[in-house]
Amino acid sequence: MISSPSQEAVDAAITSRRSIRAFLDKPVERDEIARILDVAARAPSGTNTQPWKVYVLTGAARARLSNAILAVNADPGQARGHTEEYAYYPREWTSPYIDRRRKVGWDLYSLLGLGRDNKAGMAAQHARNYAFFDAPVGLIFTIDRIMAQGSWLDYGMFLQNIMVAARARGLDTCPQAAFTQYHRIISAELDLPASEMVVCGMALGWADPASVENTLVTEREPSHGFARFMD
Repeated sequence: MISSPSQEAVDAAITSRRSIRAFLDKPVERDEIARILDVAARAPSGTNTQPWKVYVLTGAARARLSNAILAVNADPGQARGHTEEYAYYPREWTSPYIDRRRKVGWDLYSLLGLGRDNKAGMAAQHARNYAFFDAPVGLIFTIDRIMAQGSWLDYGMFLQNIMVAARARGLDTCPQAAFTQYHRIISAELDLPASEMVVCGMALGWADPASVENTLVTEREPSHGFARFMD
């Protein structure tokens, strides 16, 4: 099959998407953010329910949320009082999932020169999540609590659309489940209604090409490893 320019553009936007963990101090225009969200909202959702809600944080608003979380995260005693509202990861890890998780973690830490005994360095790197890895735009996603599992599937497609639409514009992202631990702080800082649950966060901006952590390319299982073709 001969590829077309549109196919190549879509494939490139998808395959070039990576979780970027260092961003340039370069703003993203508000109209561009809005356009990305408008494009992403074409994601399918059961009976067109469109369950996503987005809080776009820049400037002082982004700094206030980051500072509030970082202050608590820096105090182990306080941090232990904050737990995730929903289970993102399995309660029991098995192979191959635990193997993949460990590999991507050690691959990242190795790039950063963090050995297995450098717990402080790992904690500091993890804490960078809460500064949105210095991206100029922080996104917080919420969902109404009345929505069920199907709407969370829909939400994943919406998030993917944001990341792909960003790549089409030369921008990069990092989806961040790390924010779910501090959902109470987020709810207070953003004045969320009690009916909304925090889904995740996301950093959006221009990747810093000089940062070694941005050279990480995670492995993917080829289709013959997870798909069965049945004639």
